[in-house]
Amino acid sequence: MLTSQQKKIIQQTIPILKANGTVLTDYFYHRMLSQVPELRETFNMGHQRDGKQAKALANSVLAYAENIDDPSVLLPVITMICQKHVSLNIQAPDYSIVGEHLLHSISEVLSVPMEDELIGAWGAAYQQLAALMIDTEKKIYARLAKEQGGWSGWREFTIIKKVAGTAKISSIYLAPTDSLALPDYLPGQYISVRVNVPSLGYKQPRQYSLSTAPNGQFFRITVKEEMLSQEPGYVSSTLHQQMQVGDLLEVSAPMGDFTVKDATKHNVFISAGVGITPMVAMLEGLTQRDTFTSPPAISFIYVIQDAAHYALGEEVNRLTEQHSCIKTLIHYSQAPTSQGCGRFTLESVPPSLLLEDADFYLCGPTGFIQSVYNDLLHRGISSSRIHYEVFTTGGLAAALFLSNRVYSVTYHQK
Repeated sequence: MLTSQQKKIIQQTIPILKANGTVLTDYFYHRMLSQVPELRETFNMGHQRDGKQAKALANSVLAYAENIDDPSVLLPVITMICQKHVSLNIQAPDYSIVGEHLLHSISEVLSVPMEDELIGAWGAAYQQLAALMIDTEKKIYARLAKEQGGWSGWREFTIIKKVAGTAKISSIYLAPTDSLALPDYLPGQYISVRVNVPSLGYKQPRQYSLSTAPNGQFFRITVKEEMLSQEPGYVSSTLHQQMQVGDLLEVSAPMGDFTVKDATKHNVFISAGVGITPMVAMLEGLTQRDTFTSPPAISFIYVIQDAAHYALGEEVNRLTEQHSCIKTLIHYSQAPTSQGCGRFTLESVPPSLLLEDADFYLCGPTGFIQSVYNDLLHRGISSSRIHYEVFTTGGLAAALFLSNRVYSVTYHQK
């Protein structure tokens, strides 16, 4: 339990964290990963390369310090991070390694002796947070292991099919090598995949949304080949360019809370770019429900550069043709404005698709999410009916949430 004096010391470091947080966390990652290189197979080295991981952790540490008097506000974010940790098979001993290097980094960057009360305060704060997260993750691991077809940790899968959706997006079908059952996951959830990256010489994990509803036979992810810091993404380029049908990779059990909350209500899906992936799974999942004999209205709104970049379009068209309750709007942002496209705003959406009593689901880049979220609020839609997921790195989303900015508290390590 943190003492009042320790909380005061942590609060006094807030200005330092605001000014030098990224320097500290960048130093921390370099220190830890150079001394414990096996952890490179857990951390996103792409975001190490472009600095996003250090910035994300700096924002998270700052948010923790700013809320040290009332850690309860951290609980939604802690739950989300714990799910990510389980997806990456992070275990209790890993917390000791991280804690040791974090405290030594604070000491070395700030030129503070390890015996100083500042280090003691941050050590106590870290132990408090770590204990909560370890306990939360232990329960998640236990639940996964008990589920029908479930498992904890990594499981070997085989690539059974690859389908190019666009020049830069492919759907990859994965089946368990052991031929045992798969869990009946919730459409909208994600998995982690871990592959050997030849250019690095070791494995790397990434989270990808499952882009189809559960079928008991295979998982499907729809992956965009990313560019980070003007270089190909380690995992996405490996999946696209080097891995073929028959190749093996590791997969974690489905996780995540970005799922349909109430299938009996009207639902509106609004996505952009590769953010379409969980939306197609949720759309397909709704059509498979027993209650779909008399379904409520569903709006599917998708924003994409042009027709050549429209992945999963055939599936959206098929579902729309089969079910009259599904209404779609495909907005091409780079089409001639004479076609009624250009920059997307909710003003360009027919009112019949924006059902006022609906739940709204948003997925895509951070700027897109922020813009649509604010537009919905201005239309009088309660924030409790707006659910969203941003594909970014975790600490950033968590910190922005804690500072009451409009971003998702759910993330993928793309």
